[in-house]
Amino acid sequence: MKYLITGLGNIGEEYRNTRHNIGFTVLDALAKASNLVFTDGRYGATATLPLKGRQLILLKPSTYMNLSGNAVRYWMQKENIPLENVLIVVDDLALPFGTLRLKGKGSDAGHNGLKHIAATLGTQDYARLRFGIGNDFPRGGQIDFVLGHFTDEDLKTMDERVAMACDIIKSFCLAGISITMNQYNKK
Repeated sequence: MKYLITGLGNIGEEYRNTRHNIGFTVLDALAKASNLVFTDGRYGATATLPLKGRQLILLKPSTYMNLSGNAVRYWMQKENIPLENVLIVVDDLALPFGTLRLKGKGSDAGHNGLKHIAATLGTQDYARLRFGIGNDFPRGGQIDFVLGHFTDEDLKTMDERVAMACDIIKSFCLAGISITMNQYNKK
């Protein structure tokens, strides 16, 4: 059984380790824990993680955030992965830093990456793991905030929160979305 785990972010050194790239950060940690290396391919960099008889295709789109749907659709079709086996890892301004919420569907909440995925796939019924980045910015400062770097205070718990996100991804693939939501959405 195959799964497509897509971490949203922007390519390029100037975006590395920014709040908007938390999806890339989580996938990098998941790959590193298994000594996997991403290889550049069409629409993104991928790595394949074997997990108890399952194949997790880890995808970091190279399309930039606002065109993420192109990469998701391409890899779903290429690997013949059904929508219920797709998980998008995304930053979320509405959640305090480090809060993790798994959802089976929902709105894009103004997130351009999710908006493009929904438009491209023709549905909002895909799983997403929302990683809270907080919203401590002045009025009109949203773009600078999401494209900015985490604070020293955030970085103190970053590794633990990223590890928890990796655990949620594995549970999603092994136990399913309902059990995973019940187990992790309270933490």
